[in-house]
Amino acid sequence: MRLGLGTAALGRPQYINVRQKNSDTSNLETFRKHSFSVLEEAYHLGIRYFDTAPGYGLAEELLLEWLQTKDDKTIEVATKWGYTYTANFDINATVHEVKEHSLSKLNEQWNFSKQLLPYLKIYQIHSATIETGVLENRVVLEQLAFLKKKYHLKIGLTTTGTNQISVIKKALDVSVDGEQLFDLFQVTYNFLEQSLQEISAELILQNKSIVIKEAMANGRIFRNEKYPLYAKMYSVLENLSEKYNVGVDAISLKYCEQTIANSIVLSGASNSKQLKENLKMNSFSLTNEDIKNLNSVKTSPELYWSERKQLQWN
Repeated sequence: MRLGLGTAALGRPQYINVRQKNSDTSNLETFRKHSFSVLEEAYHLGIRYFDTAPGYGLAEELLLEWLQTKDDKTIEVATKWGYTYTANFDINATVHEVKEHSLSKLNEQWNFSKQLLPYLKIYQIHSATIETGVLENRVVLEQLAFLKKKYHLKIGLTTTGTNQISVIKKALDVSVDGEQLFDLFQVTYNFLEQSLQEISAELILQNKSIVIKEAMANGRIFRNEKYPLYAKMYSVLENLSEKYNVGVDAISLKYCEQTIANSIVLSGASNSKQLKENLKMNSFSLTNEDIKNLNSVKTSPELYWSERKQLQWN
């Protein structure tokens, strides 16, 4: 099973996305029960990789509660540190999350996240960038190396933005006590934003794990009259959707799995129906011609990320 479940949409009612319609998330207790049931459904459907973060509202707490109902050594949990959720489930909040890559934030968030052990296998810097200086902050890097050794964790980072590849290259050069620190890279990748392809072979050569996020480009893969520039993409996707009798979501996830070898692709499903649709990616394989057609719709990272910045929390 190369599909994992990302829990951002299960931990907070609002997310940066292009939605076809808004869902009612006004009752927090109902929302919580619903999210718990999606975790349970994912498990029954064979998913064993769960990605979370304190920046995802209730997600870590909810996952911890759910894990207490399980006794299965095949479950792998990845969490992150560096973002604090601040919206307090208010749909009108102007600031939803605050980034801080300090040692005190690492220690504070680890203090809660460590409760996810022994299922916790991967600990990541949430949205590492050159600008925050986290990849040069020796006290932070040494603390991560300490946690790696003490708890047998993979240390990773997630990337966002036009310079994803520069961040990965810089991270590959980070060593503590003569050993490379980073084992895993969680990268935004889809047929619109293909820059990961520039470095994936090198990551595989160095035996690094690759996790793919935002395979559906925050909802931009679904036909939407607000995005006329994607007419060709909609056409290619819908033809493939018809050819394989699956949704465009399954096509998008399959593209990621087939073009980045040995990767785990994250589903961001917020309900069981979406999850089942996503899992249809396991029912077919794209041909070389299909992949060539999907490769042809890519945009520049600059356009992709400037457009993403304009998406609303909803």
